[in-house]
Amino acid sequence: MDVEIWSDINCPWCYIGKRRFETALRRFAHSPEVTVTWRSFELDPEAPAETPGTGAELLAGKYGVGLDRAREMERNVAAVAAGEGLAYDLEHARIGSSFDAHRLLQWARRRDRQDEMTERLFAARFVEGRLLSDAETLVELAVEVGLDAGEVRAMLAGDELASAVRADEATARQLGITGVPMFVVDRRIGMSGAQPAEQLLALLEHAWEGGGGVDQPRTDAA
Repeated sequence: MDVEIWSDINCPWCYIGKRRFETALRRFAHSPEVTVTWRSFELDPEAPAETPGTGAELLAGKYGVGLDRAREMERNVAAVAAGEGLAYDLEHARIGSSFDAHRLLQWARRRDRQDEMTERLFAARFVEGRLLSDAETLVELAVEVGLDAGEVRAMLAGDELASAVRADEATARQLGITGVPMFVVDRRIGMSGAQPAEQLLALLEHAWEGGGGVDQPRTDAA
């Protein structure tokens, strides 16, 4: 059974969704027969290398709310993350384009290190406040999961795997995915948002039993 997860390294709910899916997969009786692939999705394809301002300031502008309300929104997300064992530090996060991080994830998938790379990038982004548009930061993180520094540096210096990122994003549009995380099983049944582990487990069980029907993604999940 194939599970594809569309997500963005810049999406705090996607890291939460990753943890919840892992919990669901551990409880799934047929987990050894599940293949997981992380697919590329950019919440802001036009994002610069580094976006000026704090996360709270960006939230305030995006949703048209005051700064205090935006900070409360960040605290709420951090509290949810803490419930999954994730120590978010959104106040000090550096925000920028995730395109090269997605290229790195495509590279890691071809070397059987995609899940490890996904985990390391999420932790760097939301726990450590690292800027994931910085090439040397990406090289350092790649080495930590067993990838070759020279190969990754050369890949990032060019446009290798850019087409793979764009292909994932095009597939997302074809499937009607507008928000992430989005979990799709065998391209026939899916669930959007960082749903509780119990619901993600139900998705896996329903798909295993031959059920169908793709839940349309909810934009508030991002």
